Amino acid sequence: MKKIITLVVGIAFVFGTAGLAAAQAPAPSPKAEDKMDKKMGDDKKAADKKAAADKKAADKAEKKALRMEKKADKMEKKSDKMMEKKADDKKGGEDKKAAAPDKK
Repeated sequence: MKKIITLVVGIAFVFGTAGLAAAQAPAPSPKAEDKMDKKMGDDKKAADKKAAADKKAADKAEKKALRMEKKADKMEKKSDKMMEKKADDKKGGEDKKAAAPDKK
């Protein structure tokens, strides 16, 4: 009887020790394939986000270039008008001088 009790206690001790060691061990890591699939999905998402950001930046730059071009055209027209007005004033001033008699 003592031998049976000793055997049962020994087996319980072994199972207890094994259970304690298993409880403190880190959890098994996922399979390498699962990690790669998840990483590929993340890479694909990141690439899509980057492409969308690049497209948005390109659109923004294009709009800015159009605004700058319109502004340059507007300033050029304004400059032309000012030059014409200045030329007209100069021409008109000469006509007035020729038409006005000298007061000497």
